[in-house]
Amino acid sequence: MSIYYHTFHIPVMGTGHSVDTPIRVAPLGITSVISLVDDILLDKIRKYYSELYNFPFFKIPYKDEDGRAKRITAYLDMVHEIVQIKMEAIKNLPFFKINDKKKYFDLLPDNSLMKKDYFKLISMKACRVREALEHELTKRMKPGSIEVNIMVKLDRTNPLKSGSSLGEILSDAKAALKGYANSKLNSSIVFSAGINQSLFSYMTKFSDFYRNEIGDIKKKIVIKVSDYRSALIQGRFLAKKGLEVSEFRIESGLNCGGHAFPTNGNILPSILKQFKEKKDQLAEEFQYEVQKYYKKTDKKYLKTQSEKRPLITVQGGIGTNGEVRRLMEDFKMDRTGWATPFLLVPEATRVDDTTLDILKNAGKNELYLSNVSPIGLPFSNVRNTGSEIWTQKRVQDGKPGSPCPKGFLVSNTEFTDDPICLASRKYQQLKLAEICNMPNLDGEKEKLCDEIVEKTCICSHLGNGALLNLGIVNGKMDAPQSICPGPNLEWFNEIYTLKEMVDHIYGRGASLVPPERPHMFAKEIELYVDYLEKQITRCKNTQREKETLKVFKDNLMEGMDYCLEIAESKPFPGENLESIAKTVNCQKTRLNLIYLKLEKML
Repeated sequence: MSIYYHTFHIPVMGTGHSVDTPIRVAPLGITSVISLVDDILLDKIRKYYSELYNFPFFKIPYKDEDGRAKRITAYLDMVHEIVQIKMEAIKNLPFFKINDKKKYFDLLPDNSLMKKDYFKLISMKACRVREALEHELTKRMKPGSIEVNIMVKLDRTNPLKSGSSLGEILSDAKAALKGYANSKLNSSIVFSAGINQSLFSYMTKFSDFYRNEIGDIKKKIVIKVSDYRSALIQGRFLAKKGLEVSEFRIESGLNCGGHAFPTNGNILPSILKQFKEKKDQLAEEFQYEVQKYYKKTDKKYLKTQSEKRPLITVQGGIGTNGEVRRLMEDFKMDRTGWATPFLLVPEATRVDDTTLDILKNAGKNELYLSNVSPIGLPFSNVRNTGSEIWTQKRVQDGKPGSPCPKGFLVSNTEFTDDPICLASRKYQQLKLAEICNMPNLDGEKEKLCDEIVEKTCICSHLGNGALLNLGIVNGKMDAPQSICPGPNLEWFNEIYTLKEMVDHIYGRGASLVPPERPHMFAKEIELYVDYLEKQITRCKNTQREKETLKVFKDNLMEGMDYCLEIAESKPFPGENLESIAKTVNCQKTRLNLIYLKLEKML
């Protein structure tokens, strides 16, 4: 079983911003996640690193029948090899020098056994005992995990040149899964954006997702969820196929980067409480189904001493060590995830200089939940990116929409037999023409047109920042950059070193955010009230909508009452609990006024 010494991980960030993060931080013991959406981007980055490390580079033709899976396997194997090379180089460095070996140990949490043994080492005088401890500590050094992410909703089926289908086995998500399964990695795959039963069933074809002869699982399953019910449904489905979830990764529905998955008003503290109370029950139920599966197959189920319940981790909007301690000590979370703040850490992520400057200076007014994503989900965004400028210029020039160079987000068949993307030039031309031919809608036409042309080619633009950063492309207008930071970015406004950010996470030294920064729970409450207000504005006065919005409001009210209980507890150092009570009082009043408007409408 893999050993990780850190109590945080760096989640996936777009298709490009964490594309090579494992190469940069895994040799220092930190776990991070690569997106598998864009295999074309991965191949460009593979070519770059192959030249850098003098690896042989073999081009995999774009139209190769199994090309997507092969490109993903090739990229992941290369990342694995580079991490191993860098890890061995660091292990071969001497102690008692300022080098990456010292950095590896400096970054570790101070309360870890590994760090305590290191403290012991550096306090010793030269002797045989110290030499033995040096050898032991070096042997114990492990890289962080190279994890991958599949957004299960993105599961396009690809046509052959002949026009026939490759079949569901080679749809985008399944090809990505196959690419990971065939790789050398001993790590975890993170599934996000809901359940894809066909994709999950496809996992049964690969033995690495099952226990081996000594009871270990080479490729572990992580499910990203926004509530307990989702964990239960997905965990049960997998367990019946003998597949074990090693970790449930809870993410805030709105206080996060990337695509947002708002709940029905259940806010994070309420969700965490439910996981805390039911996590043992969750594990027992899944293990029963898994063992039942092994009994009726030829597979052997071997328990190991290291077998544990699924890890429960949390990410989204965390900003201080005090909040980390609340999550881990009060809610018993096993680890935390930190994404958005690492966009300002060039040692860890790939962001082009122009976009980095936008991020550094972004305030509350620049950060917003947008409708630019073609897949119809709210998308965390920041204003004035290269992608926004490029998209607006296309509209001004009378050529709205993207040429759709990659087509990962095709889904709409409103006008065509084959799916096309809502951000594509083809779709927007057809839709705008339809709107133009509609009868007069009392000034609504302009609003409808604006909603169409704001859709952006994020599947291509989210990778361009990495290509610009690496110098693979040069022209900004040829490679417009999109980025998707969470609201938490408002309070991080400098460029940070990796050590500064890790020290901040572990509560070492001065905080990187001011003391007046609202608590993550307070911010989420505000975001959910904002979201409800938008939903009420769009309400078409149906009974079903009324019932849905009432459930949302009641859940939100109940969550705010629970947050008041948290606010009365003793704060951890750097935890702004005072902001919770202030926010609840303000937002409850606002929520009641908003809901009153709905009742008058209906």
